Amino acid sequence: MRVIAGQYRSRPLRALRGLDTRPTSDRLRETLFNVLTAGNPGALAGTRWLDLFAGTGAVGIEALSRGAAQVTFVESSAAAAQLIRENLKSLDITGGVAVVQAEVLRALGNPPAEAVDFVFLDPPYRAVKAYQSTLTALSQAPIVGEASIVIAEHDKKFDPGEAFGKLRRFRKLMQGDAALSFYQRSAV
Repeated sequence: MRVIAGQYRSRPLRALRGLDTRPTSDRLRETLFNVLTAGNPGALAGTRWLDLFAGTGAVGIEALSRGAAQVTFVESSAAAAQLIRENLKSLDITGGVAVVQAEVLRALGNPPAEAVDFVFLDPPYRAVKAYQSTLTALSQAPIVGEASIVIAEHDKKFDPGEAFGKLRRFRKLMQGDAALSFYQRSAV
């Protein structure tokens, strides 16, 4: 596993052994960031991210590599949270990051002070209820504004849902066995 583009391009990232964490593949991360930047490499400069169920931290680190100003990583596993810290240290990333070791819903009860531009969530695929509870919490969270984009990675055979409160899915992208659902707040 490696950083795809930006400041830390081609630098390796470590992952935990076993099936407890399933890092977002290099190919899916590349697709995600190509969609978000739409041919404008500087599109993510200064953005604020929340990486939920962060695992290895690969998505948040990719965002930092591409110019994000702040990423908060939330991970309940002590081993995975430590791995995120080690991956950040290996890249000499010391500013603009926070690693929160907590259950996601608990962390959302004590969110970052400022609204975020992007939220990425990648619960274990088998944790179907985690999608619904997290997306519902995000639909009510003050850190998710009208311009914020919430992205859920999920198994292509599973549909997390079209709407959660004011959060509405506006795009679904499939690649291999995985899919990405993009949500944004609507006035409805």
